[in-house]
Amino acid sequence: QVQLVESGGGLVRAGGSLSLSCAASGRTFSSAAMSWFRQTPGKEREFVAGIIWDDGRTFYADSVKGRFTISGDSAKNTVYLQMNSLKPEDTGIYYCAALRGGNVYYQNLYDYWGQGTQVTVSS
Repeated sequence: QVQLVESGGGLVRAGGSLSLSCAASGRTFSSAAMSWFRQTPGKEREFVAGIIWDDGRTFYADSVKGRFTISGDSAKNTVYLQMNSLKPEDTGIYYCAALRGGNVYYQNLYDYWGQGTQVTVSS
């Protein structure tokens, strides 16, 4: 069984920074990409950022471009999300997910999900 475990969430003031981590454990698997999604209050879960391992391409939601940076280690199926200039609207539960193939934006294609970590940004 594969488990993805997020860490690094917490409470921060607007304008501050947080760094999230996600590590895989359990059965060995190969992923083509890993991403971060979030569910903010009153909204459906949405794509935040993704990274494709074979060429290192990264993708971001428009709302986080220039503020968030995704990185990771494909050999360890580990992914990070550096979040800077945080805004109250970034508040939500952040999930990491692993994809064996397909479009990184489509969450229904992901094979493995973490339990989520809470990020709260106060104004």
